[in-house]
Amino acid sequence: MKSLRLLLAILLALPSLIVPGPAVAMSSRIKDIASLQAGRDNQLIGYGLIVGLQGTGDGLRSSPFTEQSMRAMLQNLGISTQGGQSSAKNTAAVMVTANLPPFASPGSRIDVTVSSLGDASSLRGGTLIMTSLSGADGQIYAVAQGSIIVSGFQAQGAAATVTEGVTTAGRVPGGAIVERELPARFKDSVNLVLQLRNPDFSTSIRIADTVNAYASSRFGAPIAEAKDSQEVAIAKPKTADLTRLMADLENLEVQTDTPAKVVINERTGTIIIGADVRVSPVAVSYGTLTVQVSENPQVIQPQPFSNGETAIQDQTDISATKTGGRVAVLQGPDLKTLVSGLNNIGVKPDGIIAILQGIKSAGALQAELVLQ
Repeated sequence: MKSLRLLLAILLALPSLIVPGPAVAMSSRIKDIASLQAGRDNQLIGYGLIVGLQGTGDGLRSSPFTEQSMRAMLQNLGISTQGGQSSAKNTAAVMVTANLPPFASPGSRIDVTVSSLGDASSLRGGTLIMTSLSGADGQIYAVAQGSIIVSGFQAQGAAATVTEGVTTAGRVPGGAIVERELPARFKDSVNLVLQLRNPDFSTSIRIADTVNAYASSRFGAPIAEAKDSQEVAIAKPKTADLTRLMADLENLEVQTDTPAKVVINERTGTIIIGADVRVSPVAVSYGTLTVQVSENPQVIQPQPFSNGETAIQDQTDISATKTGGRVAVLQGPDLKTLVSGLNNIGVKPDGIIAILQGIKSAGALQAELVLQ
């Protein structure tokens, strides 16, 4: 009985003695890290008119193309536009853009984005008139029409104006109807080509190995080959259905690998440090010099019953303060230690940016430094 109690006490104490090991590398599905080359988007563009604006449209004198387009539209509708000029600012010329998704079939709807082309101040409340959208080959693939959704707003008075967001651009959700399908079909392809979203030789090889392991057990032969750091070519087995094959392959999990990078945005003070970033032992000293200049002019009054004049005497106070300056040893064998060491120095993000740039110049930062 005593031995049983002793064994139970040892088992209960074991969790507190376990030292956590290194983090396990994350695995991702192929569909999340690679895209199908035959399944890419196609860009569409068109020119159209927005009507129904509350006096915030294009000035017809400063934007003559808007008036020309409006007259041409009315003539196509059988309305004569001869005689007189319209001064209404309820119409705006816009460029309409959209992305045609892969395998889009006629009758499906896609979102479109409209952007002002003239001097319109706001597109809020407007309606896009039927606009044809063409591809790079000049063919019409979709037709757009609908009410504009604008996220920004503008309010103005006699002496002040408040603007939030962008009022000269908006979206029409589901505003375009696909009228023509792409000439190439998915099942007409001889093979599949996967393109990595983040090119990497290690990840490319692992995708090929994972696909070959699946194909060897399913079809009895490997079918994938890594062409380079971005492309993996997959040959279609004779007995396989291409759609079903892609559905099976895209759910296979692959252990991804990424290069060590440090991304710095100096405008916003944002610092992104990758998991594989390493820093060799290096001594860092950081100190800031603050100079404060104060202007305190003094008014000097003349003596009583004198003919003097009141004068202003300039007085400038300049003070310089230097903080920091201690030397710290920084070493980052892993991400947690590196971040902890940077925080222990006690500097702000702009100081950390300067330190990382200095460490890179010294050759102690074992990563790529990307400045945005």
